[in-house]
Amino acid sequence: MKGRVIKSTGSWYLVQTEGEVVASRLKGKFKQDDIKLTNPIAVGDWVELEKEINQETAVISDILPRQNYVIRKSTRKQHFSHIIASNLDQAILVITMKSPRTSLGFIDRFLVSTESFRIPAILVVNKMDQMSGEKADDWLLDIHEIYEPLGYQVLEVSALKEENLKEKFDSVLAGKSTLISGHSGVGKSTLLNALVPEAAQHTKEVSGFTSKGVHTTTFAELFALENGGDLIDTPGIKEFGILEIEDYELSHYFPEMRKYLGQCKYNNCQHVNEPGCVVIEKVEAGYIHPYRYESYLNILNEEDDYR
Repeated sequence: MKGRVIKSTGSWYLVQTEGEVVASRLKGKFKQDDIKLTNPIAVGDWVELEKEINQETAVISDILPRQNYVIRKSTRKQHFSHIIASNLDQAILVITMKSPRTSLGFIDRFLVSTESFRIPAILVVNKMDQMSGEKADDWLLDIHEIYEPLGYQVLEVSALKEENLKEKFDSVLAGKSTLISGHSGVGKSTLLNALVPEAAQHTKEVSGFTSKGVHTTTFAELFALENGGDLIDTPGIKEFGILEIEDYELSHYFPEMRKYLGQCKYNNCQHVNEPGCVVIEKVEAGYIHPYRYESYLNILNEEDDYR
């Protein structure tokens, strides 16, 4: 049988086939492969599976080639990576100005990962009901001014207060497989509940002491949408380490830099301090936002960026 993985619990997987949802496990050989993944199978994967004799469970015998995926460094195992979800049409990053704060550096790392597989990304600014004051206005203005000219759609919502969220997202989500990601506490589960009421995800208040999000999603899971397509919800991400991208190709995944590739004096220019670098010239001339260039340098140097 062929099916798509709709939930991962680490050791067992729920696989949607044409006629049913089957609880499945891995064959031992996948665990022995030297692929350095914390999760050899991700939600969104298409797999081949075989029913076990006299049981309602199945064994996954093969993972079909992935069209794309979003990946990050594992926070638990050094030199390992973790696939967040695969076979996507688009990705939504839910961001908030506070409780918790989403840094521009985190946004840029996420967008580099989606750009590397040409996955369109949408930024959803949540908790608009909590946005007030000059500082909030400046942050929101930065989000629009930095990302919309690059082709990223920015949506402003209040998942907790608004009643027309489903209508607002219908045209965005219809017929597409969409990853929904972000820090813990940004309101992903609340947004998911509004879009897919039957998901019945639990939500919790953000800890007032730490201002960090409380994990409400333990495992990645795919939810079908009424108008076609699906949403893949994932556990909150605290940090986003870039993987599988060489230093020389990092600028390829910054759209504002990509347009100038091949115009620098040196073919192997990394746009740091090389003479005749067109990218640096464009930064100085205001054609490339200084925040984005700073993110580029931080990713290149593997430095944290909490701006």
